[in-house]
Amino acid sequence: MASASNSTFSVIGSDVTIKGDVSASVDLHVDGTIEGDIQCASLVQGEGSTITGGVKAETARMSGRVVGSITARELVILKSAQIEGDVHYDAVTIEQGAQVDGRFAPNAPRKSTGGSARGESASASNRSSDGDPQLQIAS
Repeated sequence: MASASNSTFSVIGSDVTIKGDVSASVDLHVDGTIEGDIQCASLVQGEGSTITGGVKAETARMSGRVVGSITARELVILKSAQIEGDVHYDAVTIEQGAQVDGRFAPNAPRKSTGGSARGESASASNRSSDGDPQLQIAS
């Protein structure tokens, strides 16, 4: 069968365990176990999978177990997810029932080179009117 060239992805099956870092220039679907850091364009994590290490992706849809930090521009944490580690995001959606043991923080804004403004204006950026990072809870 011919594969579509614009929908390339790699799958790590449920019977696969990888010990070491994983880097992919394409979308990655993980159903197995990874003991190491992951860096990829887009990550989809299956319910039965385990990732022990940091995750960096443009988009990530997490539904398994993660022990490590997650950094993504667009992050979806599904109700079956169990995350132990800090979460950094531009936009995040969390389904009711998801378990996260860690801190949530928006991705760092572009750093200013002027060193004089260190109080209110620096701490108020990327915050909603009540001072909290913006996130969405899905039911």
